[in-house]
Amino acid sequence: MRLLRYLAQDGLIRYAAEQPDGRCLDIAGDIYEEFKTTDREANMVKLLAPVDPPLFLCIGLNYRKHAEETGAKIPERPVLFVKGKNTLQNPGDPINLPVKLPSQEVDYECELAVVIGRDCKNVSKKEALNVVLGYTAANDVTARDWQRKFGGGQFCKGKGFDTFAPLGPTLVTRDEIPNPNSLRISTRVNGDTRQNSTTADMLFDVPTLIEFLSGSTTLYRGTVILTGTPSGVGDAMKPPRFLAPGDLVEVEVEKIGVLSNPVMLEQ
Repeated sequence: MRLLRYLAQDGLIRYAAEQPDGRCLDIAGDIYEEFKTTDREANMVKLLAPVDPPLFLCIGLNYRKHAEETGAKIPERPVLFVKGKNTLQNPGDPINLPVKLPSQEVDYECELAVVIGRDCKNVSKKEALNVVLGYTAANDVTARDWQRKFGGGQFCKGKGFDTFAPLGPTLVTRDEIPNPNSLRISTRVNGDTRQNSTTADMLFDVPTLIEFLSGSTTLYRGTVILTGTPSGVGDAMKPPRFLAPGDLVEVEVEKIGVLSNPVMLEQ
């Protein structure tokens, strides 16, 4: 099922299921518990990010070719950092380049996002996909200068500015993607393809990540796991090519769709 989260004309936030003919029918119930599709068409004012996560758990250097392009050592275990709720951005809304703490090196990173469907802890690889609600596309926007240079390196600051985690456009339930490590994934900037890979290039696949992240640690429902980015980031180009006001970034993940966001200066 393809789920959309949206702002309705009555001011409430609702979920709808996208139908094969393009119609969107409202959902009744809780997407994390039991729900069903109604026959009521969605009265949509604005498309929102498909979930409002309590936290983003993010994995660095998880694609072999990306690790190689950065010159980094292949990690022995998943490399973890976090992004807060403030970074969430809706499909179609702008990625804001920071002004108060300016950056000249804001970069894109297409990622497969995994949405945890129920509170869980110490999940085995064998059972890992059973705790997944579904999958969506994400852009792990990164200020490289803050990540690596300023103040001795501010990894979470460089990843943590407002709007630096666009998510969407749809949440595809796990039954429609039985193998999340067999998907094409790409980024386009102003129509120019920058990243073009497959989730099969992950060093640590989705079940491995869930087992690792849930080890002695509770994952709450709605938590979003960003699973890493493939090669082709702007920072690795010669010369580097970073985002600028007026750019349009499109992240596409097979079976999920295209997440599109313009780039502008923070207002």
